Amino acid sequence: MTTEFKSWEELSELEQAQATYWDMHKDAYGVRPRGIDTTSWTLADFDAEFKLLGDLITRDDLIRKERQALAIEAFEARVQVLLGMGADDRAQALSWIHEAEETSGDDDYLCYTLGLPYQYFQ
Repeated sequence: MTTEFKSWEELSELEQAQATYWDMHKDAYGVRPRGIDTTSWTLADFDAEFKLLGDLITRDDLIRKERQALAIEAFEARVQVLLGMGADDRAQALSWIHEAEETSGDDDYLCYTLGLPYQYFQ
C-alpha cells in the first residue's frame, strides 16, 4: 500500500491553512500543535491565529537577535582577554575556548554552546 500526498495546488484553501498553521505553530512554540482540532475552523479563524503566531514569531526573533548580539560582545571580550593572557592570535584564543567549552573544534557547536549566531565563524 502506498500513500500519495496531494500537491500544494491540490489542497483546498482550508487544507492549505491547516498546513500553514501546523508550521507556524512549530515556529512560534517549537513543537507541532497536539490536541488542537482545527477541522471546524474557518479561514477567518486561521487568519486570526496566523496574526497571533506571526506576532509571537516576530517577537521571538527580536529577542533571539538581542541575545546573539550580547553573546557576540561576550565572546569578543573573551577573545581579547585570552589575547592579553598570552594567546598568540585569534586562532589560538579560539582553540582555547573550544577546549574550555569541550566543543572539540566544532565551530557550529561552539556557536550553539555560546549562543552565537549559526556560522558566526564562517
